[in-house]
Amino acid sequence: MTSRGRETAADPIQARGTDESEWRAWARWGALPKCTLPAGGRAVVVAAHPDDEVLGFGGSISLLAAAGVDLTVVSVTDGERSHPHSRVETPESLARIRAEETRAALAELGAAEAEIIRLHVPDTGVAAHEEQVAATLTEVISGAALCAAPWTGDIHADHEAAGRAALAAAGAVGVPCLLYPVWMWHWAYPDDPRVPWSQAARIVLPPTALARKTAAISRFLSQISPLGPEPGDAAILPPEEIAHHLRDSEVIFR
Repeated sequence: MTSRGRETAADPIQARGTDESEWRAWARWGALPKCTLPAGGRAVVVAAHPDDEVLGFGGSISLLAAAGVDLTVVSVTDGERSHPHSRVETPESLARIRAEETRAALAELGAAEAEIIRLHVPDTGVAAHEEQVAATLTEVISGAALCAAPWTGDIHADHEAAGRAALAAAGAVGVPCLLYPVWMWHWAYPDDPRVPWSQAARIVLPPTALARKTAAISRFLSQISPLGPEPGDAAILPPEEIAHHLRDSEVIFR
């Protein structure tokens, strides 16, 4: 099935995705304006699940850290339901593992000193707690130079709710908010009319930042490798999905 044939799929995330070669061949990359990151102050990066921030914004985190920007990473959920049918790991053990993976990944990005705030909102249930998340983020984001959060159109309920909460919080305290896609690269296709390309910009990643991001993604073993031999232990992020996040630029919406 082609990527265009997936427009009517009941669950675009579970359907066959767009091959990275299609994205690499897209002629519009150069037309996307460049986004400049702050060179000082504090930046707050919101993730619906541990690893979202690295997949969608990890190279930018590396650049911010290298510039001396103080970083706060907010994990809205613990990602404990990534493998609900696993017989190898429990939700409790997955929450612990994913927290450890996040810290290790941030170290790879040169952001070992980043503050990590875990909100412990139930995985897959962010929308039901959106107002509470927004209220907490308002306090965390206040005074920051930048907020970054999952894109509100990512077709993943937790991502979208986390993005809406971050937008509301950032708007309340007058902080600019960038939205990074994660699953969009899977279900969308080049020039997809469902994507607000007019609001898109790119953050160019030098080779060092890309290498750091690649190393950081490799730290999320619970997501990129099977937990065990059963179907319920399968990797959440197979190589073809990871390939979308190993480009020399990151795209954000603003």
